Amino acid sequence: MFVFLSVPLKSISVQLHVRDHVASVHSSLQYVNEEDRPLEAMFVFPLPADAAICHFSAKIGEQEIVAEVQDKESARDQYDDAVSSGQQAFLLEESDESSDVFRLSVGCLSPGQNASITIVYVIELSIQVDHALRFCLPAVLNPRYTPAASAASVPEVSSACVIPYTLSLSVDVRSSDRISRLESSCPLDPLEFLDAQHTHAMVNLSAGHRFDKDVELLLYYENTHRSTAVVEAGAAAAQSGSLMGDPALMISLYPEFPAEVMSSLASQREFVFLVDRSGSMSWKMHHGKGAQKRIESARDTLLLLLKSLPMGCYFNIYGFGSCFECFFPQSVVYSEVTMEEALRRVKSMSADMGGTEILQPLKHIYSQPCYPDHPRQLFVFTDGEVWNTKEVLDLVKSQTFSHRCFSFGIGEGASTALVTGMAREGSGHAQFITGTDRMQPKVMQSLRFALQPAVDDISVDWTVPEGVMVDMLSPPISALFQGQRALIYAQIKGQSSGETEGAVTVKYRLKDQPVTNQLQFTLKPKEDTGLTIHRLAARSVIRSLELQEQAGRASGVENIRSRIVELSVQAGVSSVHTAFISVNKDSKQTVKGPLLQRRVPTGLMFGGSAAYGAPMPINCIVFGAPMNMCGMAAPGALGSARRARPPAYSSAQFKRSKQPTVEPEPRMDPLLRLVSLQKAAGCWELNAALADVFGKTEDEVTNHRPAQVDGSVWATVLALIWLRAYKLDQRVEWQFVAMKAASWVRSQKPDGLSQCVCEGNMLLGSQVTEDALGI
Repeated sequence: MFVFLSVPLKSISVQLHVRDHVASVHSSLQYVNEEDRPLEAMFVFPLPADAAICHFSAKIGEQEIVAEVQDKESARDQYDDAVSSGQQAFLLEESDESSDVFRLSVGCLSPGQNASITIVYVIELSIQVDHALRFCLPAVLNPRYTPAASAASVPEVSSACVIPYTLSLSVDVRSSDRISRLESSCPLDPLEFLDAQHTHAMVNLSAGHRFDKDVELLLYYENTHRSTAVVEAGAAAAQSGSLMGDPALMISLYPEFPAEVMSSLASQREFVFLVDRSGSMSWKMHHGKGAQKRIESARDTLLLLLKSLPMGCYFNIYGFGSCFECFFPQSVVYSEVTMEEALRRVKSMSADMGGTEILQPLKHIYSQPCYPDHPRQLFVFTDGEVWNTKEVLDLVKSQTFSHRCFSFGIGEGASTALVTGMAREGSGHAQFITGTDRMQPKVMQSLRFALQPAVDDISVDWTVPEGVMVDMLSPPISALFQGQRALIYAQIKGQSSGETEGAVTVKYRLKDQPVTNQLQFTLKPKEDTGLTIHRLAARSVIRSLELQEQAGRASGVENIRSRIVELSVQAGVSSVHTAFISVNKDSKQTVKGPLLQRRVPTGLMFGGSAAYGAPMPINCIVFGAPMNMCGMAAPGALGSARRARPPAYSSAQFKRSKQPTVEPEPRMDPLLRLVSLQKAAGCWELNAALADVFGKTEDEVTNHRPAQVDGSVWATVLALIWLRAYKLDQRVEWQFVAMKAASWVRSQKPDGLSQCVCEGNMLLGSQVTEDALGI
């Protein structure tokens, strides 16, 4: 733990410029050396993993020094040489282990001297469940868990401390679509529209904000789900034929799946839920009153997921920390018995498994053969505090043809590199739950994606005038989801004699049915885009090359490294092998003795402790396999034979297992109480617990039941009416529960259904139609 005698970073000022769904972020950091000796300040801070840093400069007095992108080793040597000789130098580098962590070194500041550091990055804004575009300015860098054996290679992260610097933030939004509103997790001044069409707006963060938590902005347009194409002119000074010299194209595609294909969601799936149970999962979700612990929110979400699964699927649940455990030796058929056993164990899940070692449970999951005709869907819940991110992503990518991965970053400080990377490499979708966000709606959106039929044989074709060629820069599209954006970057080469129109056609197969989506676009470049698209395109290419290098699949890893460095320098965009370096050669001063070193504190969540130590031996069990002391299966114990059908589990078998001690829980949310009472098949039983959810007695509910209607049908219709009448605003959360219930009612072919709905409305004081219930 460091003791901070003086903190040289005093304030941070951020200007955010949003153009449609792309943001440019200008951050200025003010440093002051208040000591009586020359000072070196180091600042380890988070940035979104998909950000492309494209500018770094330092201003000392009236002199501004713009940094250059150089090979990282060369930049480090240059920085060390400059600082040791008394020159002012500034170094910005990406972590070797995780692309969302950066280190800024400010060297040889004279006593009393001020320095203003400017960092600019560009980023694509992600789309949320409610169609908002999300921007997050991360303030929190949680300690990343590292096993003791590899701790020596990990940059040191300080323990919790009070952040002494403040943040100012201004936001400028311009859009081709009408802006509806802008919301934030932090207090904002009123939104000011600058034109009558509401396509240009500005807003500021309220004064005096302490940068002790992530700043999240949610931007709402009137028509977010609209495919677009933007062509950006190349840099005039860049060589023609190069990525930066030619026009760049960005396609934002929202695939439209045929209605007849999407009318029913697939039930033949295997669902594996991997839940972080490390110590940090005991932290609160946010600062506000009544905030749940992260593990509590995860338990509620698992309840909703287990009740939402379709009949006919397979499932299993893993918990991991310093070791891991799974509920069943292999995925089991979803039934009333297996669901109830899983729920019983979910109730006892705690954040009691030490550190965050996700690699071993992933290897165990991937060692299990997949069930024929039941594609595996992996859901990963974590606060993302690991240092072996790249090793994890390599593993996920190696299994890309056997599963889809849906990842969830819980709480502020979750690693965007890990969470978004797992979804990207696993052809799935990533979500972040921060501040007062509810986990359940975001997870349910991903469940809908997981139940969508997988898209196969994706191809992209270009129609352009003669003399023009399109070179696709993005990696091949591996996943498409209804309602979710897919981005394509491309370089436009050559020149047309007169025509200015082009088209992109995306073809794929959905449930063995061919589907075609096409978008027309103009080849005329937009003005004043600041090379944003070029830099995002370069970042996309660099990330693809870095993944190839890590996998070691291409011939000549050194050749890939050279290509990364070349493109990074050409585009002025950061990479794992390059760094920004600037030296003030006019600032040389005599330095007696070693420089004072100061590490600027980075916000840690809610008074959390420093990084965990060595793995904690915990009693974990993986069913049916010899275990080592951390609960991981001994080598060779699991075998590799093709999986047979799992054994049928009986309630008697489960009763023989040890019953954990469960502490009394606070009264459950009414929606979750209703969901918890549903049977696996989709129906409810008529009892006092169900009546209590409706605010009625069991006698009141029973006495209103039509004579010809079965008790379970009556109870299920009442549940559907109550959901529609009183929880419509949370429909995303209960949609699959209701679909199962409606399907069960239809399968019963009950008499007197219209009277049943009428009586139910009278009892519950509602006016829900039979058609609205889907029965």
